[in-house]
Amino acid sequence: MKIICIGRNYAEHAKELKNEVPSEPVIFLKPDTALLPKRNPFFIPDFTDDLHHELELVVRINRVGKNIEERFASRYYSQITLGIDFTARDVQKQCKEKGLPWEKAKAFDGSAPLGDWVDLGQRDIQNLKIELKKNGEVVQSGNTSDMLFSVDRLIAEVSKYFTLKIGDVLFTGTPAGVGPVKQNDLLEAFLEGDKCLNLRIK
Repeated sequence: MKIICIGRNYAEHAKELKNEVPSEPVIFLKPDTALLPKRNPFFIPDFTDDLHHELELVVRINRVGKNIEERFASRYYSQITLGIDFTARDVQKQCKEKGLPWEKAKAFDGSAPLGDWVDLGQRDIQNLKIELKKNGEVVQSGNTSDMLFSVDRLIAEVSKYFTLKIGDVLFTGTPAGVGPVKQNDLLEAFLEGDKCLNLRIK
């Protein structure tokens, strides 16, 4: 399975990192080893001193597709959850300064913990509230209506380059409010007010 990620899909997040707001989706990948096994704690890697949380809506692909038209994209998912795209910000900065790929800052083992999957049902995927609390305090709060590129647009765009397969997951970008984590922090992610991810930092 593939973990497909989208960068800078919320304008305010792009601005907070002083990045250009993109005119088309920014796509990168993580290996399946980036998934954190359920109920496992997350250990901060020893190669970073500035690890950041990035809360994201995640969709799971439920059928094979290539060159999917945006108007048909909703047929390719029925379950959603929240995930955290952990980023070693110091490593990413070093890579960017040298013009190098920055997968090692984003795609390391355990860097993509996922919450519990739920059926989308009749909910509007482009009008969902997502929220992350750190030690009980809200640090990220957004709505999928603020995405620069909708989920269906992302699926259409991604499928131009990669064949989507059953079980692939798509991280759809993070709203503003990303920030550092440290040992013993507790991260709790809420989708429409319901907790779906609980993660202790070790």
